[in-house]
Amino acid sequence: FFPLVLKLNFDPIWFGVIVVLVGEMGVITPPVGVNVFVIKGIAPEIPLETIFRGIMPFLAGLIILTIILFIFPQIATFLPSLVSY
Repeated sequence: FFPLVLKLNFDPIWFGVIVVLVGEMGVITPPVGVNVFVIKGIAPEIPLETIFRGIMPFLAGLIILTIILFIFPQIATFLPSLVSY
């Protein structure tokens, strides 16, 4: 994807942040939900439904943060712009 990202003039740091956020959303939501099943393995007495309800605030936060970063990409690139790279 990286050559395409550069060709479309997206900032590579911003794109990397978006990829990490979307990847995290992928590992906490079904059908993959790896993190949820790790929690289930650590605490088998807690029902899966309770665990999924518990991740909803974090999922909402990730979605809101991703939307904000799409609208204002400068948030992700502010600190790196202070360092010459």
